[in-house]
Amino acid sequence: MTPTPLIDAHVRLDVHPTHSSAVTATLTGTQARIAHMGLEAADWTVVADNVLALVRIDSEEPHWAQDAAKHLAAEGITVEITPRLQEAMDEEWTWATYPMPWCTRGEIREVSAEAQKIHDDIRHGQLLIHAHAHDGHTTVAVGTYLHRTGKSVYLHGENHLRQVADTFDSPAQALLAFEKVHGAEMRPGPAPLTDTERSAAEARTPLALTTAKAEPASPKPKIVPVYLADTGDHDTLLDEFLNTHGEFEKWRTWSDETTHAIHESQTLRIERVHETAARETAWTIAAYETPVSDRIWVLTATSATPAPVLQELLNHLADGWDTAITPVDEKTVTTATQPLTDAGWKHTVDGRWIRWTSPAADAGIRFDAFTAQHPTQNLATWTIWAGPTPDRPTWTITASPHTPSSLLSDLSETLAHDTGLRRSPTAGTGRRTSLVTSPPAIPAVTAGHAASRSH
Repeated sequence: MTPTPLIDAHVRLDVHPTHSSAVTATLTGTQARIAHMGLEAADWTVVADNVLALVRIDSEEPHWAQDAAKHLAAEGITVEITPRLQEAMDEEWTWATYPMPWCTRGEIREVSAEAQKIHDDIRHGQLLIHAHAHDGHTTVAVGTYLHRTGKSVYLHGENHLRQVADTFDSPAQALLAFEKVHGAEMRPGPAPLTDTERSAAEARTPLALTTAKAEPASPKPKIVPVYLADTGDHDTLLDEFLNTHGEFEKWRTWSDETTHAIHESQTLRIERVHETAARETAWTIAAYETPVSDRIWVLTATSATPAPVLQELLNHLADGWDTAITPVDEKTVTTATQPLTDAGWKHTVDGRWIRWTSPAADAGIRFDAFTAQHPTQNLATWTIWAGPTPDRPTWTITASPHTPSSLLSDLSETLAHDTGLRRSPTAGTGRRTSLVTSPPAIPAVTAGHAASRSH
């Protein structure tokens, strides 16, 4: 077999400096134009001299960058992948609330690829959107492909979930059908860009060469809202808590992978799982009426939860905890979230979901009214999150229906008013270590008799 001739071109693939999932390719060598043309043909965007970026709306850039690397290498081009990008390529993840849970990871990627093609066709002017509307759940639109045998299409969904739901032989036929269903909500032209689309567009703007080629300098610590603060050292946090609260006893499992902190009454138990991925459950806190009863309430926190938030949680537990079984009613919800309301967080109701979102839309609390009425189901009722979107959070805390409103109120107060320090690089330089795989499951909670605990 004749070996593939080497081409004098070097491609360095790295994470984008400002976009959480995008990838950059920096080209060098006398024949760099060959790699340049290949990447442009694969819809990479030129953002600087000999620098291209792969930016998508489905967060699949690492996967497709790896695919591009294989093709470039097969052509005889030297490809270098930075360790942080390789970590992203190796990562297994899926969407937190994917509407088609029966799909395999490969099938989800196929759906995303079709949605990406629709997005690119619109962006490149190949698909003209005539009108759009909101059907009460998501955005719908009608448009026509601008080629000789172009069909008109009915589009349903946004971002990585947008798909062609129907086709028509003419624009007139498509518009009439669309108006018949969505006449009251119908608006001319394309819908406003989603946050995801806007972020992608920004990532395609020209990039300074120094930013693309050089490792960014370590930023100085800055004061940020507490939910954006550094994760800190969770193990040290737990050790300090145990050292100052002798009523809790520390237990380690035989494998040393997990530490348990159990109150002397044996009615409050803290489980800390070490060495977990950023978005996997690292803390589980459970309260019991008696040492041998079922759980009254349970709360979980992922590994990337900021240290100041966990500190507030542990401080509350040190002051006492409540195990009273009371109905989860409007008063309970209001008490738990009043600090957010007072701080001007956006309050919305969408079916079973009640949400409070920060002014910058980078953190929030979600209450599930359905699971609140079914406390024995293995689902979270409260979800506290921070990150790019609720579906792709950087960290989450989940809580069962009977989690004390006083505890939730303290956490709300912390989110609304407290600050912390952030020393780690911004999104894109440090990049995610693991996208959320699913909302952390809440173990079943069995109702018991009213009880309370304080000390």
